[in-house]
Amino acid sequence: MATTLFTQNTIALIWDFDKTLIPDYMQSPLFRRYGVDEANFWAETNALMEQYRKRGYHLAGELGYLNHLLTYVQSGQLAGLNNAILKECGADIKFYPGLPEFFDRAKGFVQEKPKYLEHDISLEHYIVSTGIAPMIRGSTIAKYADGIWAAEFIENPLQPGFLKQNEFPIEATSEIAQIGMVIDNTGKTRAIFEINKGSNKNPAIDVNAKMAAEDRRIPMQNMIYIADGPSDVPSFSVVKGGGGRAYAVYNPDKAAEFEQNDRLLQSGRIHGYGPADYTTTSSTAHWLRMHVHQICDRIVSDRESAVALRASKPPRHLTATPEEEAAEREAKAPKQGSFL
Repeated sequence: MATTLFTQNTIALIWDFDKTLIPDYMQSPLFRRYGVDEANFWAETNALMEQYRKRGYHLAGELGYLNHLLTYVQSGQLAGLNNAILKECGADIKFYPGLPEFFDRAKGFVQEKPKYLEHDISLEHYIVSTGIAPMIRGSTIAKYADGIWAAEFIENPLQPGFLKQNEFPIEATSEIAQIGMVIDNTGKTRAIFEINKGSNKNPAIDVNAKMAAEDRRIPMQNMIYIADGPSDVPSFSVVKGGGGRAYAVYNPDKAAEFEQNDRLLQSGRIHGYGPADYTTTSSTAHWLRMHVHQICDRIVSDRESAVALRASKPPRHLTATPEEEAAEREAKAPKQGSFL
């Protein structure tokens, strides 16, 4: 008997990281630890594409800063940097007000009405970032996230001939040497489709496989994508185009970010925007709670309509009203002058 793969009663809040959950870049604690001039690092990174272009090279944007980090490792300025240190630095990441508590509180939004509980609606948080995965995993928000997509580094890369070896040496020291994964702004959309189709939960599902809408784990209309600006337009477009919500945040101390968000709203890229403040009384917290409830209400309505459509009512005994029973008795009673 054919059946759908998922019940589609899960809501996903999908988060960018830098400038969305934190006011600075996540690499700041790393640079402080090693005494690296952060402003100079980013100035160099921003100049890489043009400098390499003059040399006849083509450089992808997000690869630039990751490669430059590796160059700093090789040059000795970040000597000994490995994934464990990156994770330690992640513990020093400072979040916007209300975080990470909001992540836990938001999961309670889907339990605030009896109907939501009756339909077993749940909420999941996903972080999709162009930043560094080990740093996010080391941060205080990691334990609230149901999945993290970000850049990965490889330590002690395998050497030529490794397929012929039965044993590999145990390295006493490790240092990041290669990029294992990169997430750029268009690559974020792939992560969204992995969440949508459920391939992040079931490896047997290929993200490129054709799937009917009713077979996808989290429909786009069950998603809210939260980010800080124009670089996330591809992700805003995918979620919004699929019936989900798109919400932008800005640093309350930076008027330019407010104006940037307003332009996104005026151009139809997002449904709303607000300050990167996730405390209980903030407008952003209220907006997200309201839209989570709206998604919950639609899930309840869709599921109840499906039951009404697919489950026919069972036969039942007909019970006459008192008036109908009296009329029946009168019809059966002998009339005067009649012959028995």
